[in-house]
Order: sequence, then C-alpha cells, then structure tokens
Amino acid sequence: MSDLGAGAVETTDAGGGTEMPDWEKRFRAPRVSLPDWAEDAPDRSLFVSNATGTYELYAWDRATGEQRQVTDRPNGTTDGLLSPDGEWIWWFNDTDGDEFGVWMRQPFAGGGSDEPAVAGLEASYPSGLALARDGRMAVVGRSTDDEGSTIHVVRSPGAGPVEIYRHRESAGVGDLSHDGSLIAVEHTEHGDAMHSTLRVVRPDGSTVAELDDTKGGTVELGLEVLGFAPVDGDTRLLVGHQRRGRWEPMVWDVASGEETDLALDLPGDVSAEWYPDGSALLIEHSFEARSELFRYGFASGDLVRVDTPAGSVSGATARPDGSVEYLWSSAAEPPVVRSTTGGVVLDPPGMKAPASVPVEDVWVEGPGGRVHALVQKPADASGPLPTIFEIHGGPTWHDSDAFAAGPAAWVDHGYAVVRVNYRGSTGYGREWTDALKHRVGLIELEDIAAVREWAVTSGLADPDRIVLAGGSWGGYLTLLGVGTQPDAWAVGLAAVPVADYVTAYHDEMEALKAMDRTLLGGTPEEVPERFEASSPLTYVDAVKAPVYISAGVNDPRCPIRQVDNYVDRLKARDAVHEVYRYDAGHGSLVVDERIKQVRLELDFAERHLR
Repeated sequence: MSDLGAGAVETTDAGGGTEMPDWEKRFRAPRVSLPDWAEDAPDRSLFVSNATGTYELYAWDRATGEQRQVTDRPNGTTDGLLSPDGEWIWWFNDTDGDEFGVWMRQPFAGGGSDEPAVAGLEASYPSGLALARDGRMAVVGRSTDDEGSTIHVVRSPGAGPVEIYRHRESAGVGDLSHDGSLIAVEHTEHGDAMHSTLRVVRPDGSTVAELDDTKGGTVELGLEVLGFAPVDGDTRLLVGHQRRGRWEPMVWDVASGEETDLALDLPGDVSAEWYPDGSALLIEHSFEARSELFRYGFASGDLVRVDTPAGSVSGATARPDGSVEYLWSSAAEPPVVRSTTGGVVLDPPGMKAPASVPVEDVWVEGPGGRVHALVQKPADASGPLPTIFEIHGGPTWHDSDAFAAGPAAWVDHGYAVVRVNYRGSTGYGREWTDALKHRVGLIELEDIAAVREWAVTSGLADPDRIVLAGGSWGGYLTLLGVGTQPDAWAVGLAAVPVADYVTAYHDEMEALKAMDRTLLGGTPEEVPERFEASSPLTYVDAVKAPVYISAGVNDPRCPIRQVDNYVDRLKARDAVHEVYRYDAGHGSLVVDERIKQVRLELDFAERHLR
C-alpha cells in the first residue's frame, strides 16, 4: 500500500529515484522562530530552529553573525530565555516531553557545560520565569500536584531559592520590573482558571498592589500581564483586559493606582508590548483569522499602521533603533522573519518550503451565532471532494491565515481542508471564547456540524468521504464527534486526545485540573453528569467510523492511561481502529516523527475512504 493517497504528486530525479514530495518538504525545510534579544545586549539573540531535524535552541551573535546550537536532546527543546545582560541562556530540561523538570543554564558564548540554574529547587512544571537585568536575581514559577503553585526568588547565582508565594490554584510569574524591585503575578485564587487576576509584590513577597476584574467571581473578566515599562524606576505595567468584551491593552501604574485606558478603535483582539525606550507601544491586532501591527505613541496618542503583508503575524518585537521585526506567514506562503527596515532578518540555509494554496473565508449560521471557517482545496479542483475537518486545539486558540504543513499535506493529496473557529476559540470576543462552560465539547461540535452541513450542501464535500481530525483538544472533539455524531463522519483521526474525561482529570497536571473544574463547574465527583456528558468514553459504543489514535506515552496533558481505557472499549466490540504510541509528550519536536504521524494518518484515511 502506497503512503500517498489520491491526488498526491511525486516526481523522479534524473537517476530514476523518487524525489521527496512537497508535503514532506514543508516539514523538513529549516525554519526559525522570531529571535528574542537581550535587553541590554541587543546584538545577542536566541531562537528556535529545526535545522538538525529536531527543534532546538540556538544562540545568534548579530555583531559577528555567528550562530551556535545551544541544546541537543533526543526529543527537542523549545523553552528558553536569554538573560537581559545577554550573558546567560536558561532552558527547561524535562524528560522526553513530560514537561516536568528543572531550569538549566549555560553561557551565551558557550565553552561551559550546562548547569542547574537554581540549586535546591526540585523538578516541577514551569509556571513563568523572569530574570533581572544583571543576570543575578531570578523569579521562578512552579506547579506541582502536591504544592499547587509556588513562586521562588533566587537572589544570586548559587543562592538557595526563597519561596514568596504559594496557593492551591493556578498562578505564575508575569514579569519583573526593569529595576528588579517589583514582580507581577497572575493568579486564579478565586477559582476561575480561565480568568486571571493580578498582584504586584516586592521580592520579599509583600504586596504592592492588586488588580481584580472578577468582582468576587461574579463577573468573568480576565487580566494578563503584558510587561513592565523598560525604564528604571518606571512603575507602569502593561496589562491586557476584557472589560469591553475582547482583549485589549491598558497601562496600570502600580504605584499610584492610575489606569490609562487606551481605547483603541480596532475590532477583534488587541495585544501590545513596549518599545525599548518606553515611549510607545507595538500593537498586535488580530481579527477574523488575520493579524496586523501598529505603533501607538503615548505623547501623540496616534495609532500608526506598521506595514506588513496580508496574512498572520505570529510574533513581533520592537528593536532599539525603532525598527520592528516580525514572524509572518499566510496559508499559501511559508513563514519568514522580516524587518520594517526591509528584507529578511534570519534566513535559514537549505531547502525552502514549497508554497501551498490560499484559504477562503466561510461564514455559517450556527446555533450560537455566525461561525467562521477557513477552507483550502486543491487548485482548480471542483467538488464534491474528500474533505478533512482539521479541528484546532486549545480550546482557547484559533486557526488563522497562517502557514501550516499539516493541512497543506492533505490538500496535496486531493482533499479539501476545513478548519472551524468554533465557540471557545479566541479572536471573536470574550462571549464566544467563554461559551463552552458546562456543555464542554458538545457546544463546539454543534458549530462544527453546522459547517459540515454547509460543506455538503455547497457541493464542496462528498458526504461519504468526510474525515474528522485534530490534535489535543481537536483530538478530544474528534473522538467525541465520532461518538455523538456517528453518521456524520467517515473516518476519525485523533492525536494526543482526551478520550476518557474522568481518568484524564485524575492523571493530568494540576493546572489543567483547575481548567477542567472551571469549564465543567467542579470535579468529577462533584458534577459527574457533566463529565459523563462531555466524555468520549460515554459514546464509544456508538462509534461507526474507523478510528486512528496517536498518543505520546509521556503526555502530561492527555495522559496515556485514559487513551488506553478508550482503546480497550473499542477492542471489546471489535471496532475498526488503529493506535500508534510514541515516546514523547504532548506531540513531538522531532521532524521525522511528525512526518511519520502524518504519513500514517494519510494512509489510514486512504484505506478507509476507498
């Protein structure tokens, strides 16, 4: 059986061998993240790349052009931070993707071995990290099942950690002020893990100020830390808020209590970060699956657009010279790090990713309002086509007009690809994001079903060849969908899914338990009927479609035991299914492994849609 489905194209080289297909090139082509730079040494940068076939951290000295691989681990590394003085690189060392570990550090220039960054601090899940400008003081957020959330201050290298915060509910480090005198903490002590409140403390843990938009939990408005002003003695903190039903920034002076509402006249969600001199903000505006940049000057109050191509900006930073660097892509064009000074900032050598096809916007009337979907199909193709609904994770996330190798692979194989920003997705207002509560999973599937109906009646999709697929929360919705909508889907492809909600709750990391309690209104013991209604395991005996499941054996988010429980039930009724378990966590950072998983999914769909 070929690994290539209908519509796929491969060519032969001059020697008669098979050339790598475009879909595989998109995964293998070297790519880079937006480089982070040291605040007081802006020529020193840190970025992530898959250049070796595994996503790892790289140091880049812009003055000399030298690039150096920082980490080298079998399952990859992406969590790292450059100290403001540019002397040290901190990176998180877990075990095979289980997200449980310790912070390590090494000199930016190399030449030294990695060492534990904080002596005496036991392994945990990371919950924020902030480093002082001189590289000495560090603020480390941690989370464990036994301790809940804790924050420690390490006053100098080699010194023992001092605990300054502890609570059973989720909390983390937001930022450290420019002079190191203030620490911003995001916490959910009120018990709503979807909506954080803020506390600013001194390094000894004493409280300076608090900002709480939950009003005792009766009004569900969230806050997030966007960063302290980058100026010594400046007590302004940039904060994201939802007071007008969407994310937007304001400035909170934690010393005086003054709040400056920017009231930017932009639809959709708005985020921001400081320009390096503190005189302006770099605004990132996200609306209807696209994003753009603006500069907001405090003195003039003017909002000036930063010129970027149509598509999605997945990260941006203002440099000391006033230029802006940003990571841009569209569904058709691969990602690239650009600068407003012109040209490409960081262009990895080697093979370039082939382009794909653009997305088309579709709006469908759903039971909770208009649902936005993004559609791709092979060039010049006419329906009805085999169609895959690729469902995003999160759920607090959204699909956008950005480059994605996975959907592009299905297009290459002759499929239409539909991605749905269901209720629960970000970017469409707070009410849309918060609509999931209590009927978790079922709400999202109502929106997906409405878009499926459009796909069939419009002539896009062949109703007998529609695949439901997704990873993480998308994998959860896939298994829930093939059980609650058994006649709608011909095949189900679930990656790292929630399959048995009750067992998943008991086995997952504490931060996700808190999120589940918020979404469902309690624990499985307190609201068993809600967990039962939202669990794929409840409906497993109704599944008709062949089901393919892939899962990481070290996954702390969707643990393997609850996947095995679901698979055992499929086996007990001789349901058509295949399971692929791999040695990693919640997904893989190894390119070969990602390609293998896509190839297995393509093959499974080809065999069962034939």
